Amino acid sequence: MRNADPAAAHAIDQTDAPVARDGGGPRLPESPFDLLDQATCDFYLRSLRLLDESGVPYLVGGAYSMAYHAGIVRHTKDLDVFVRAADATRTLEMFLANGYRTERTFPHWLGKAFDPADETTFVDVIYGSGNGLCPVDEQWFEHATDGEILGKPSKLVPAEEVIWTKSFICERERFDGGDVNHLLLARGTTLNWPRLIARFAGHERVLLAHLLMFTYAYPGERHRVPPDAIDQLVRRINSEPQAVNGDAKLCRGTFLSRGQYLVDVHQRGYEDGRLQPKGPMRHEDVKHWTDAIGKIR
Repeated sequence: MRNADPAAAHAIDQTDAPVARDGGGPRLPESPFDLLDQATCDFYLRSLRLLDESGVPYLVGGAYSMAYHAGIVRHTKDLDVFVRAADATRTLEMFLANGYRTERTFPHWLGKAFDPADETTFVDVIYGSGNGLCPVDEQWFEHATDGEILGKPSKLVPAEEVIWTKSFICERERFDGGDVNHLLLARGTTLNWPRLIARFAGHERVLLAHLLMFTYAYPGERHRVPPDAIDQLVRRINSEPQAVNGDAKLCRGTFLSRGQYLVDVHQRGYEDGRLQPKGPMRHEDVKHWTDAIGKIR
């Protein structure tokens, strides 16, 4: 990760890494790994080596892709690896065979493999998103970014997919709009905008909202968002048919927050937009995801 794009360096989040960049203070960490002890770094390197030896295609994301794409450096207790859903089981089985404890924390999108020496450190094996909208598919791998982790060449999650997944995280306790803004600030002029917009098919309003927030947060950086991108999103929204009868009591707020719209689906008669057949999730997955609210893992 020490080869992070210098163009993104200005976007360092000083609150996550509160050290001076210049002027005699401590050196600003260049990578999340600068904030970890050696045992944790060794665990991550071993985990990546095992993945390489297994032949499972994977990408590294989370704090490490944010550090690369946006220059945001923050401490993290886990290593996020992204695999296709079809590879999730064999990935977890591989870790289990090598002494890790594993679990399917949320079967519809996330498993974990814990450090045998210290279970506060673990690998997140991610193959989708909590709201069911962002499966790890071939595009993630086709457009992966070449990076480096602890001196090891690695494939990182593309900036477009980082924006896509983070745009839907609008919880009361966690809102990733700031991360989206920093990604746009660092990468807006080099993003594959047609591909990014296509990721939001049917959810164009979510991306448009973030773009408008970016142009508000950084009025002098509006050139980083092509005007045609906003125009295209507005055209798509304006061309949508009016809500049909079946949508009159539909709530898609649950795609943005698993907790803040429960009052609507449990007490006010709204249909949960996540649920099949209109949405991507099964009742049991929604329940499992909801029951975990407030639990720390």
